[in-house]
Amino acid sequence: MADSAGIQQGSPAIGAAGLVPAAPGAGGTEGAAGGSARIAVKKAQLRSSPRPKKLEKLGVYSSCKAEGACKCNGWKSQNPPPTPPRTDQPSSTVNLQEPCRSCSHTLGDHVTHLENVSEEEMNRLLGIVLDVEYLYTCVHKEEDADTKQVYFSLFKLLRKSILQMGKPMLEAQESPPFEKPSIEQGVNNFVQYKFSHLPSKERQTIMELAKMFLNQINYWQLETPSQRRQRVPNDDAAGYKANYTRWLCYCNVPQFCDSLPRYETTQIFGRTLVRSVFTVMRKQLLEQARQEKDKLPPEKRTLILTHFPKFLSMLEEEVYSHSSPIWSQDFLAGASGGLIPIHTVISVPPVARPLYYSPSPVSVDPSTCGSVSPARKTASVLEPNPVGEKRKPSEPLPHEENKRPRVVGDIPMELINEVMATITDPAAVPETSLLSAHSARDEAARHEERRGVIEFHVIGNSLNQKPNKRILMWLVGLQNVFSHQLPRMPKEYITRLVFDPKHKTLSLIKDGRVIGGICFRMFPSQGFTEIVFCAVTSNEQVKGYGTHLMNHLKEYHIKHDILNFLTYADEYAIGYFKKQGFSKDIKVPKTKYVGYIKDYEGATLMGCELNPSIPYTEFSVIIKKQKEIIKKLIERKQAQIRKVYPGLSCFKEGVRQIPIESIPGIRETGWKPIGKGKELKDPDQLYSTLKTILQHVKSHPNAWPFMEPVKKTEAPGYYQVIRFPMDLKTMSERLKSRYYMTRKLFMADMQRIFTNCREYNPPESEYYKCANLLEKFFYTKIKEAGLIEK
Repeated sequence: MADSAGIQQGSPAIGAAGLVPAAPGAGGTEGAAGGSARIAVKKAQLRSSPRPKKLEKLGVYSSCKAEGACKCNGWKSQNPPPTPPRTDQPSSTVNLQEPCRSCSHTLGDHVTHLENVSEEEMNRLLGIVLDVEYLYTCVHKEEDADTKQVYFSLFKLLRKSILQMGKPMLEAQESPPFEKPSIEQGVNNFVQYKFSHLPSKERQTIMELAKMFLNQINYWQLETPSQRRQRVPNDDAAGYKANYTRWLCYCNVPQFCDSLPRYETTQIFGRTLVRSVFTVMRKQLLEQARQEKDKLPPEKRTLILTHFPKFLSMLEEEVYSHSSPIWSQDFLAGASGGLIPIHTVISVPPVARPLYYSPSPVSVDPSTCGSVSPARKTASVLEPNPVGEKRKPSEPLPHEENKRPRVVGDIPMELINEVMATITDPAAVPETSLLSAHSARDEAARHEERRGVIEFHVIGNSLNQKPNKRILMWLVGLQNVFSHQLPRMPKEYITRLVFDPKHKTLSLIKDGRVIGGICFRMFPSQGFTEIVFCAVTSNEQVKGYGTHLMNHLKEYHIKHDILNFLTYADEYAIGYFKKQGFSKDIKVPKTKYVGYIKDYEGATLMGCELNPSIPYTEFSVIIKKQKEIIKKLIERKQAQIRKVYPGLSCFKEGVRQIPIESIPGIRETGWKPIGKGKELKDPDQLYSTLKTILQHVKSHPNAWPFMEPVKKTEAPGYYQVIRFPMDLKTMSERLKSRYYMTRKLFMADMQRIFTNCREYNPPESEYYKCANLLEKFFYTKIKEAGLIEK
C-alpha cells in the first residue's frame, strides 16, 4: 500500500523546468515525480509476477463465485503474514485451494471469472488494485473532510471497477471541459491580444512565460474549501468546492492513480478557477522566486525575476476585468464578432519593476517645491509654471532663434509645404489607435492626461510654510507606493527621503490618489539632478505611465536650466532607463558629482543629457509626424520613378545564369554590386580550404553551443521559431559528402548558425555573445583564405 496520504497546500519551488507538484499525501517531502514513480515501480513488480500470484492479489478484491448465494466480496487468507513480505525474498507458492477466512470457499472460487482473461486485462486490473490501496491509505490519513470524502468516493469507484471488470468512469452531472474558453485558451488569447505586435524573438520570450504560467497552474495544489473559507469568508464557497472536487477527481489524483482518466487543469477549467487561485499563486511564486534567485540557472534568472512579474501583472488585469475580451469564445472572430481583432494590441509597459537608488549625503538649500497639473490646469500651490504645459505656436523653443528652416537635397520648398499641409490635416492623417502596434509607449498616458484622467504634480515637504493637507496626503501616498514597489528598501529610509525638504517628487495622480512618482534631488550649483526613487504601482504599469513621468520630469528640469540626470540603477532598472535616453556614458564631469551622490554597491551609474530644444512630452508625436513626412515623400518619389519591366525570357531559351546587374531596372532601385571574393574552381582545393576553416571554427572556445543540433528537450519550442536549423556537425557531414560546391553555400550555412542563435536567444544571453564572437572569427578566417575581399 501507499506510504502516505493527505494533500499539501501551497506553492512548490520554482526551478528551471517550473513547478514540482506534491503528491496527495506526500507531505511535501517527495513531490509528484517521486510519488508517481514509486507507485509505477510497484505496479511493474506486480505485473511481472507469476500468474498465480496475480490471481491471489485479484482474489482479494473479487466476489465469491461458488455455487449458492455467497455474498463474500473478497477473498481473505486464513493465515496472513504478520508483516508485509519482503520483496528481496522468494514469495511463497500460491495455493488456489486455500479457503477464505470469510466464506470458507477457496481462492479458486473467487477467481474463476479470470481463467480466460488475457495478461493485458489482468495487468490493467492489477493497476486498479494498487490505486485502490493507495486511496485507502489516503482516506485514513486525510484530515480535511471535503478531501477525505472525494478520496472515499474514488476508492469505492475503483473497487467497483475491479468487481465488475469495467473501466472506471466518473459519474458527474458535467464532464470536462467545465468552462469555455479554458485557461490555456484564455492565456493564448492574452498573448495574441497584448503581444502579437512584438518581433519574433520578443514574442518567443512571451510564449515561454505563458508556458511557464500554464505549467504552474497544472501542478498547483489548490487549498481545501475549509482553508479558503477561513481566508476569504465572503467568496463563492459552493462554486469553489465544486471546482475543488473536480480538480481532485480529474487532475490531481489521476497523476498518481493512472487507472483514472487524467486532464490538465488548464484545459478543462476556465476563468472561474484561475480567479480563485491567481492572487495567492502570484504572491507565493514571486516571493519564492526572490528567495531562491541565487539557485536559479543564469539563463532563467532574467526571465523569472524580471519578465515573469511583469507578465503576471498584465495577466492579472485581464483575469479580474469584467470586460476583458480574452475570455470570450468568439475572441478570434475579430471585428465581425464585435471584439478587438488579434492584430491590435496594447503596448508593452515600459516599467519592468520598481527601481531604487542611493541617497545624497551632501545637503544643499532646498529650492521651492511646487504642484502642477498640465491636464486640468489647477492652480499650483507653490510653482507658478506648470510642468509639461503645452507651448503656444507663437512661443519659440529655447535656442530656436539660432535655427533656420533649410531644405536638404533637391526637394523643392513647394513640395515640402504640400506634404506638411497633408500631415497637419486631421482629416488626411487619422489618429493612430491606442491599440496600434505602432503607437508610442506614452501615447495612452498622453491621451489620458488630455482627458483629465491623470495629473502630474511636483510636490515636496516644507519646513518654512504651513503644511498643505493635500500635498501631505500625496506624500503619504508616494511613501506607500515606493514602500510597496521597493520591498527591499526599509520603509523608514523611504519615508525620510520622501519627506526630506531637500527632495522633491513628481507625482502621478489618478482619481485623486497617487499611483506613481519619481523622487529626485536637484543640485543646481553642480548642474545635475539625482533621481532617487522611481516606481508606478503594479496594477497601473501597462499604459506608458513610466515613460510619460520621465518626459514630464525632463521638461520640468529644462525650465529650471538643469540639463543632466544622474542615477544609480540596479540590474532590473537598466532596461527602463535605456528606453528613457539614459546611458552609462556619463557627460557630467566626475568632479561635479563625486561627494554629492554616494556610490551604490551593485548598481550602475547612468546619466541622461537633456536637449532644451525638445518638447519631451510631445516628442513621440513629433517623430510620428516626421515619419509620415518621409513616407509621403517616398510615395511621391516612387510614383515618379515606378516602371514595370517585362519578365526575363532568357531562361526559357536555355541560359543557366545571368549577371545581376543585367536585370532591367535593378540599378535604378539603388542596388550596387558587393565586393567579390576569390572563387576556387578546383573542387579539391575548395574542399581542403573549407575543411581547414571549419576545423578552426570548431576549435574556437566559443563554438561549444553550435557543435550539434539543438535538442527539443533543452530548448522547447526551438523548431517552431527556427525553420532552418544548422549546426557545425551537420556542416561537417555536408562537407564530407562534397555538398559545398561553392564558397557561398558554405558561408550561407555558417551564417545561418549565427542568425538562428540571435533570433532565438536574447542579446544578454551567453549564446548570443558566443555567436557574435565566433562570427567575427569565422570571417577573419574566410578573409585570410582569400575567399572574400579584406
